[in-house]
Amino acid sequence: MNAAPSPILAARPRSRCVAVLPLTLLGATLLPQSAHASLFHGETLDTIASAISWVAIVIAPIIGIAIFWLVHILPEKIAEKKKHPQTKAIQCLCLLSLCFGGLLWPLAWLWAYSKPVLHKLAYGTDVDETVGHHSEATEEKSDIEKLRARIAELELQVTSNGGQS
Repeated sequence: MNAAPSPILAARPRSRCVAVLPLTLLGATLLPQSAHASLFHGETLDTIASAISWVAIVIAPIIGIAIFWLVHILPEKIAEKKKHPQTKAIQCLCLLSLCFGGLLWPLAWLWAYSKPVLHKLAYGTDVDETVGHHSEATEEKSDIEKLRARIAELELQVTSNGGQS
């Protein structure tokens, strides 16, 4: 019943630790004892410290606030692009989210991406034709029609004047 121990158990990992420990202690004692907190000294160190403090106190918060604001108006922009019929309400929720520290932002994001099913049931379409570029497209179309009518009128005048000469 007494079997020989396996070769893995027979190896003595402790002997390695005993050999490595004195070498580690010797290496630690030979390391340089002086340490420098910075590469810079004197006036250069003061100038760099002032620049870093300006970045940390003024510039970084301004950039952070700008990014926070840009992220919070994304649902509004998405709703306008998708011609969501409740774009104004999503815009209001985005503004409220800014006031409440971003807690309502995920709700505005979901609302902007949701399909307005009840609006489709009520009005027969899930896009709002009064929002976005639809009014601009109709204005462009009417301008094109006006120009075509004016061209036809001028062609008619040219042909009638050309026949009289």
